[in-house]
Amino acid sequence: MKERIIFHIDVNNAFLSWTAIYLLKNGYKQDIRNIPSIIGGDEKQRHGIVLAKSPIAKKYGIVTAETIYSAKKKCPSLQMFPPNYEWYSKCSKELFAYLKQYSPNLEQFSIDECFIEMTGTNYLYKDHIELAHKIKEDIKKLFGFTVNIGIGNNKLCAKMASDFEKPDKVHTLFKDEIASKMWPLDVGELFMVGKKTKEELNKMNIFTIKDLANTSERMLERKFKSQAKYLKEAAWGIDNSKVTARSNKRESISTTETLNHDYTDEDKLKEILFRQADDVARQLRKQGEYAKTVAIIFKNNQFKNYSAQAKLKLPSNSTKNIYELAIKIFDENYKKDPIRLIGIRLSDFQTKKEEQISLFEEKESTETVENEEIQRTIDKINNKFGKSLITPASLKMISNRKSKNQEIKK
Repeated sequence: MKERIIFHIDVNNAFLSWTAIYLLKNGYKQDIRNIPSIIGGDEKQRHGIVLAKSPIAKKYGIVTAETIYSAKKKCPSLQMFPPNYEWYSKCSKELFAYLKQYSPNLEQFSIDECFIEMTGTNYLYKDHIELAHKIKEDIKKLFGFTVNIGIGNNKLCAKMASDFEKPDKVHTLFKDEIASKMWPLDVGELFMVGKKTKEELNKMNIFTIKDLANTSERMLERKFKSQAKYLKEAAWGIDNSKVTARSNKRESISTTETLNHDYTDEDKLKEILFRQADDVARQLRKQGEYAKTVAIIFKNNQFKNYSAQAKLKLPSNSTKNIYELAIKIFDENYKKDPIRLIGIRLSDFQTKKEEQISLFEEKESTETVENEEIQRTIDKINNKFGKSLITPASLKMISNRKSKNQEIKK
């Protein structure tokens, strides 16, 4: 069996670099990568935060997601430029089109990073490290921006490698390098380990990835339940996921809403989640797929982002199923802080439910099919006449249940 070779390509400071290139192409005299500059949202529309910063701005202590007001206090000469998402999309598509000449099996991970399956290309490229350096330099000459390239025997290690020293670097993290290169790192640097997980691991005296690797899975299960298996395997550099080329269908569907004021009212937040669940579920049904994972995205009044996700018992595109899980995630993870943005994301799509139907589940399965037919009919009517013209009574009952309980208490 051939040993896998995966590349992870990540554009360095994508939004700022791509904006700099756009400005230079359109007659701007300065390269904003070489001055104190930021890419920022519209302060009037409550999006007044730093989206990206130049290396010089970083030296002033400016950080991503802080307010523009705060950033300008740190550096009065700071120059701000608006994001240009249409241009970013163009840059992204051109980059990925170029990379596909090396392997057609390219998986877009975000607008500015991707995985490339290079396994089996040894007859074309004798030295993959040398090839990575060539790709990196060619991108710089062709497009005018830099990338980091990580090389590993799986996606996890390739991703970890590309996050080593930046910018404009090639790094490897092969199986025999995990102990020397990955284990000494802070446990918070392990892919998919967020701030909250890191804090919980630290409470267990787990501070490095090596500490995590040497912790029994049974001990991790007590705190992290189903996540324990991932943590243990990731600490050992184990990842069997495939590089999956992106189809015309989206691999995740999300919607977020920036609120007109900071919300702490849980009922109001759940009303918003209900609308969002209906929106993403409808998009998923239109795509003809079922989601396995539901995530809730929060941003509080301190511009701190946090999120949480959970798996559906069975893949679904039902508004009811998605909303009920979303509320469960909300109840378990909302920190009671003032919220300025909230959203839902669906992922892990598949075209079949893969249900195991027994004789005892026959009736339930028939009802599910009938409900799907009803839902498709409702979608057709709503798409034609209005987004929320018709809502199933069962969903209205779910969304109103909380407020009715409140009224009874009064």
